[in-house]
Amino acid sequence: MRTRHLIPALVATGLLLGACSGGSDSPDDAQKGGDGLSGRLAEAKTALDDAETISIKLATKRVPDGITGLLSAEGKGNHSPAFTGKVTVVTGGASLAADVIATAGKVYAKTGFLPTFSPIDPASLKAPDPAMLLDRDNGITQILVKTQDLKQGDKSRDGKDVLTTITGTLPGSVVRTIIPSANAGKPFTVAYRVDDDDNLRDVTLTGPFYPGVDEVTYTVVLSTSKTPVTIEAP
Repeated sequence: MRTRHLIPALVATGLLLGACSGGSDSPDDAQKGGDGLSGRLAEAKTALDDAETISIKLATKRVPDGITGLLSAEGKGNHSPAFTGKVTVVTGGASLAADVIATAGKVYAKTGFLPTFSPIDPASLKAPDPAMLLDRDNGITQILVKTQDLKQGDKSRDGKDVLTTITGTLPGSVVRTIIPSANAGKPFTVAYRVDDDDNLRDVTLTGPFYPGVDEVTYTVVLSTSKTPVTIEAP
C-alpha cells in the first residue's frame, strides 16, 4: 500500500521539480530549431506588412572616417511606399540633417539652409530611398524571411515584455537592397528581438556596409499603428 501511494507521489514531485528547474525545456524552447524560429520571423513580417503605418528608426553610432554614408533615418510611413521624417548623412566629415519626404519613387529634402524641399538622389549620399525601407517585397521586412542559420539567443526584458533574441546571417545581396553601399558579396550577421506574440521589436545588422571598412553596425527599431498616414510630395 505504501509503495503504491509512494510511486505517484514521486512522479508528481519529479514533474514539479522539472517544471521549476532552469534546465528543462518549455514548449517554446523546444522549438529552437530552424522551423520554429523561421515561423516566428515570418509572423513578425506579416504583422509589419499588415500595419497601416510603421514608425522606423535606423541608426549607427558612427560612420567611419572618410566615408560618405547614412548616420540615421527616423520617421513614419506606409506601404505605398512613402516616408516622412528626418535623415542624417555624413559627408566630407560633417553631419548633414534634413527633413525628408519620399513618395512615388522620388525623394525630397529640406535642410536648415534651404527654405523649401528639393529633389535629391539618395544613392549619391550612399543612403537608401527611405520609402523603400517600407516596401513589403524589397524593404526591411524581407530580411525576416531571408535570414539563414537561425539560432535562438538570450531572452531580455523591455519593461513588462520578455523579448527573445534570434540570430542568423544574411547574404550581402539582400542587405544591399536596403543600404546600397553594402558589399553584396559578403555575409552580414543579424540579431532580431521579438516579443511573445512574435512582434518584432528591433534588428541589429553588422557587416561591411562601406568599401574598405570591415564592420559597421546598424540598429533598426520598428513599431506599428492601425492609424493610416497620408504622405504627399511637397
